Order: sequence, then structure tokens, then C-alpha cells
Amino acid sequence: MAKEQQKAFHHRATLKQKNKPFKRRFATKNSLRDKSKGRTQRASVKGKVLRKHSRADRRNAVRTEQRKKRDELVTSTRIFTGRHRAPKIVAVIPLCANTDTSRIVRSLFECVDETYDECAGATRVLNVARFKQSIQFVEVSRNVLDILDVAKVADYMVMGLSADEEVDAFGEHCLSAIQNQGHVGVFPVVQGLDLVAAKRRGDVRKSLQSFMTHFFPDADKVYAADSSTDLQSVLRMVTTQAPRGIRWRDTRPYMLAERVEFDASAADPQVGRLAITGYIRGANLSANRLIHIPSFGDFQIEHILAVPVAMEAAAGAAIEEDDEPVELDRADPALQDSLVAANEPDQLNNEQTWPEDAEMDAWKTQMAQMEQQEEEAERANGDRVVRVPKGMSAYQAAWIPEDDDEDEDSDSDSDMSDDEDMDGEYSDAESMASDNAEQEYEDVNTAGATSVNGADDQDEDLLSAEEEAAHLKAYLKERERRNRDDAQFPDEVDTPMDRQARERFARFRGLQSFRTSPWDPYENLPLDFARIFQFENFKRTQQRVLRATQTAPARVGMRVRIVLQNVPRDVMAHAENAGSQRPFVMFALHQYEHQMSVVHFTVTRSADYEEPVRSKDPLVVHFGFRRYTVRPLFSQHLHGGATVNNVHKFERFLKPGEVSVGTIFAPIQFGTVPVSLYLPTSHDGALPTLVGTGSSMHANPSRILAKRVILTGAPFKIHTRGAVIRYMFFNSDDVNWFKPVQIYTKYGRVGHIRESLGTHGYMKCFFDGPIKQMDTVCMNLYKRVFPKWNTELWSEHNQTDEQKRQWIGPVVEPSVAMEI
Repeated sequence: MAKEQQKAFHHRATLKQKNKPFKRRFATKNSLRDKSKGRTQRASVKGKVLRKHSRADRRNAVRTEQRKKRDELVTSTRIFTGRHRAPKIVAVIPLCANTDTSRIVRSLFECVDETYDECAGATRVLNVARFKQSIQFVEVSRNVLDILDVAKVADYMVMGLSADEEVDAFGEHCLSAIQNQGHVGVFPVVQGLDLVAAKRRGDVRKSLQSFMTHFFPDADKVYAADSSTDLQSVLRMVTTQAPRGIRWRDTRPYMLAERVEFDASAADPQVGRLAITGYIRGANLSANRLIHIPSFGDFQIEHILAVPVAMEAAAGAAIEEDDEPVELDRADPALQDSLVAANEPDQLNNEQTWPEDAEMDAWKTQMAQMEQQEEEAERANGDRVVRVPKGMSAYQAAWIPEDDDEDEDSDSDSDMSDDEDMDGEYSDAESMASDNAEQEYEDVNTAGATSVNGADDQDEDLLSAEEEAAHLKAYLKERERRNRDDAQFPDEVDTPMDRQARERFARFRGLQSFRTSPWDPYENLPLDFARIFQFENFKRTQQRVLRATQTAPARVGMRVRIVLQNVPRDVMAHAENAGSQRPFVMFALHQYEHQMSVVHFTVTRSADYEEPVRSKDPLVVHFGFRRYTVRPLFSQHLHGGATVNNVHKFERFLKPGEVSVGTIFAPIQFGTVPVSLYLPTSHDGALPTLVGTGSSMHANPSRILAKRVILTGAPFKIHTRGAVIRYMFFNSDDVNWFKPVQIYTKYGRVGHIRESLGTHGYMKCFFDGPIKQMDTVCMNLYKRVFPKWNTELWSEHNQTDEQKRQWIGPVVEPSVAMEI
């Protein structure tokens, strides 16, 4: 017994670790590193074996790259040299209310002993004989649209500052807008620095320099407008440096007009030919392409004439145009771009045979009967009761349709109905708010009688200012509540109890995998998709179109006269105003850029705008050099690229801090251009309200926007991996209808419906693991949504006085500025 007690007990080592024996015939990482001595061999690219380059090959490659960059630099600066050189465009932009742009330009002329022409208007050309170059100064008023237009065509920008007044909110907004669309070299010039005490001049310079560096990091110095040395430094850098281009602008022809002439047509005096004279910049121009004038649209070119001007006369100081303009290019009717932007959908495209006369007569009779029924329905609907906010007249109520859920893009359901299903009793405060909102509504008879209190509102068609403000406040409060609910419970809706779920969600489908499940992009397309254009390979077409500009007859740097045809007289009225106060710019379109397609763009919401932004809200989009009034649909942006099935989740609201994708019907745009979204009317009434910024994407009609709704249920009884779920459906037919769709829980369990229990929507479900009683069972349903054909060209001349006023900043007259 003693020997047995002394013997220690132990288990057999069945889990003993056995390491793999080391074999010296295999090299280790250290030995390979020592053997290579720091040399690395790149992996083969696309199956190609890369040979080792010798030192001479590498040296030749470096020389070739240097020669290529040198040739590009010479090509970019060649148009600014020579006898027929083009002037560099310098935009003078006032950032303060008391900034006088004419005084800044006058000082620049006087620092090189040149005469300032008082009658030249907003555009003046300075010939700097010392550097053998010319500068075209463009004085801009405090108008956001003019500042953005001239910044798109300028080679340099002179920012006018004030030493005794800070940059106001309008100036900061202009700087942010210029920063969003891309900018060239910037030179800050401050006025009134000589009136500041000598001890404070350094502090003023440092403060202004810090302010400008925040927007433009390259602007490392502030120049004084009263210092001839500083102004000469500005001219020296403008004339000696090569302008830094903007990538999206330099791939297409553009022009700042010097002279505009209008020749009215004999048949219609309101339409005629418009001749625009100026220098071609950016890329070569062909007469077969279209010209876009902001706020007016696209026009065809009749012909292009060369009208060169010698900046340096050979015999004297006179500078005159050549006597006889030379025709460079004339539009070919067979190759000229058409002004037809959309296709005409063929309604009989799916017909197999042509209808006979008897069928046509029967169809006409049926159409007449349908029209008669519609008229009778309109007369019957003229006397109906509509639920409207208090104070709305019978005339206003008559415009409200009977069923708001009937929408074109969602047929049996709409975004509003989905959001109404999301409304729940989350708190007592919200329920009280809903009761108060209910008291603000009443039933109005469209014929004129009000069913509440028996009041007659026929004489009160217009709301008072207090009632209008109260309705606006209630509307904004409702939008804020829906935005909050969407953030807390995204896409969750309640199954209607008075309507079968299979009818309410008839157009929705279930997907086992949102990223990989197949979805045909050409399934059940609306009629608007028959009007758009689509490319088989967008990138290849873009490369071919951009390559075609290299052989265009009108070269970059030429002074030409472009004659447009069928131009309305309103364009000339704008040009006459632009000649003295506002810039007149134009851009040329590439081939196919006039045709409509489904265009996408990324957008990031502005941090300064805190109100909810909903899909389909009316917005003004600045799409590169074009402006439209749109109602975009927002969807998720995948940074890793498109999914396998090209399906993207539709977003009801533009979420802050996230990058979303906007989808609209718009003309095709080649290349990546900046995008800015504004409200049609200013939010505060003082400045244009910037909603978000982003950049354009490829035109892709095959991108699927899937709207998701989540049906939720609660566990009733739980038994291991099985459970009885209720409140997701309310009848057994709906349970059997959605039985193939996969369900999941918020705690990560996945399952499916086994069978229906009873007749009240209870169902037996089976999951991949036990679920908890506090868990929520969800079912995802998806439906494709499409944008509406509501894109229109935004024109400044069609805006109201209030909408025009938001683009104009405050101005202090020069005389008042001198007193300050």
C-alpha cells in the first residue's frame, strides 16, 4: 500500500505537440533575403514575364519621360507666346463688400506704366512688353453665378480683400463654391493696407494669409494693392508661370467671349444667328459639335471663322484684326450632332402584326368611351371629401388626388406610404405630438363645403401669413420626425392590418443575398427607359470621343468667330449685359453629350445644412458647366466597387457623414466633373443654401436601385431552435405567400418559415440556433425604383426675384468705402 501511494498518477500524453522536423533543403526567409541582397523582382502583370532592365534602359526611360513632360509644358504655354498669342485670363473677384475691383486692375496697369481704359467695360487686356505676354483682366461683381462661371475659364484668380473689413458670409460661400468645382492659381490682394497703422500691418497680413491658406494652401502670400512692388510680383508670376489647369475643363473646348453679335432671321425676328468672337482654349473645336451657353442650353454651329489679332504690330503700335476672316470649318449636315436629346418610344414595338382597319375603329371607339368615363369620373370627383390641413381652401383640396399611394414609380405603394407604415408609438411625447397634429387637420368638400363645424371656406382661398407659417412649421416637424425614425429604425415598416400583405408588397421580392442574387436589369423597365441612350462600352466610347478632338480644325489658341444658328434673341440681351458687367462664357460639348441617359453622381452632405434631405426633393444641381433642376434618388455608395448583380440599396434620406450616389435623368457627361447641390430657394433668404458636393460617375442605366422594406415580428413561444412568431402577418394566406423568403433576427440568427398556425398570422419558424425572447424577427423585401423624367435646364432668367436675390451679395459703393 505504501509503494502504491508513493507512485504518482499521470495521464498518457495523447495531446503532446510534435513539431515538423526542419529540412535543410528548403530555404528560409532569412537565407533568401541574404541571397537577394535587397533586390526584389516584381510579379508578372497579366501573365507577362518582365525582363530585367539594364542601367542603360532605365536611363533611356527616364530621358523619355522627361522629354514627354517638357513637350507637354511647351505645348501648354505655346498659345501664350508669339505675335498672335492668346492672353491669359485673370479673374478679379471681390470677397468683401467694400472691395473695388476696378481700383485693383487700375493699380496693376499703372505699375507697368500702362493706360487704364475707363470705357472698356468689365474686360481689359494688358500687354506686358517686358515679358512679351498679354493678360486679360475680368472684373466680376458680387454674384455667385458670375464668379463661378469666370472661375471655370480663368487661368489665374486675384482675390480682392479689405484691410478694414472682414470677409463676409457671401465671400466665404464663394470661396467654398470655387474650392468645390476646382480652381487655378490664386493671388490674394488686399486694399487699404496703407491706411492701417504701421504696427498693425504685419498682423493684418498674417490674419488674411491664414484665412486664405485655409481655402487655398498654395496662396502663401498676401499682396498689397497700394504697393507697386507687390503688384509687379503678381504680374511677373502670372506671365512667367505656366497656368495650372483643371482636369475636367481642359478636356473640352471653352471660350470667354470678347464680342457677341446677333443677326435676326427674316422669318422670325426673335430667332437668328449669334456670332461669338474669342480665343479657343482647352481642346480643339469642330463645327459638327454643339455649343452650350449657361442658362440657355445647347446650339448648333453653322461655321467657324479665323479672325487673328496681332498683339505686337510689326510697323507700329496699332493692333487690328485681319481684313478677311478665313473659314476654318463648316458643319456637315451628315456628321453634325443633332439637337434631339431623347428617343421617341415605339408603343407598337411589341406588336407582331399591323392592326387592321376594323381593329383601329374598335380601338378608337374604346378610347372615346374611356375619355367619356374619365370626364364622368372628374365630374363625380368634383364633390368629394378630402382630409387636408386646417385653413386649406376647397380649390386647393381639389388638386389632391384620391389615393396618394398611387405613384408612377411604385404603382401600388409609394415612399410616403412606406414612411407612414414606419410611424409607430415610440414614446408618449410623440403620441401627444401626433394627437396635436391630428387636430390641425379637417375634412374639406372639394365643392366648397367644410364638414368640420359647418364652416364655408369659399371666400378664404388664400392663407394668412400666420397660417402659412404654421403649416410650414408642421411640415418641417413631420420631415424631421421621419428622418429621425429612419435613422433609428431604417427601412422598417408595419404590415397593414386592413389590407393583405401580398397585395401591399406585390411588387417586392426576396433576395437570399443582396450582393450576389441575380436580378435582370432589363426587367419591367418603365417607358422612360425607351427614351434614353446607352453605350455598350462607356469607357471605350469616351476614349474615342476625346481622341477625336485632336484632329479638329479649330486649334487651341486661335482667335475665332463661332457662328451659331437658331439662337433666341434673349441670349443677345444677356450678352449685351455681360459685355459691360457680367462675363459671357461658352463650352463645347463632345459627341453624344446632348443625349439623355441615366446619370449617377456621388454626393456628400454639407455640414452647414442640418435639415433633412429626402429623395425626390427638388434641388438645383451644378453639373460641371451645366445647371439643372432635378429630383434625385439617393442610394448607397460602395467604395469597393459594384456588386456582382449591380444592385444598390435605395436611401430615403441623404445621411450626414456618408457618401451617397444620386441618380437622375440627365444629358451624358464624359469625364469626371464636380457636382454641387443647392436648394431652389435659399433656406435663410440671404445666401444660396449648399446641400452637398460630389463628382459625376459613368452613365449606367443598368445600375439597380433596390428599395428595401423590413417586416418585423416578435417571438411568442420558443423551443430550442424553433419558435412561434406573431405580428409579422395577420392572416394565414400571407404567411404561405412569403414562406419561401428567408428570415433573420437582429441578434444574427437565420431561418425560414415552416408553416402557418391558425388564421391570425401566427407562424412556426426554424432557425440555425436558439433565439432569445427579446429578439426581433425580420424579413427583407426589395423593389426596384426608377428616377422620374423631370430634369429641366436651370435658367437664371426664369427665376423669381427672391430666387435671383439669393445669388447676389451685399455691396458698398466706392465712395462709402473711402469714408470708412
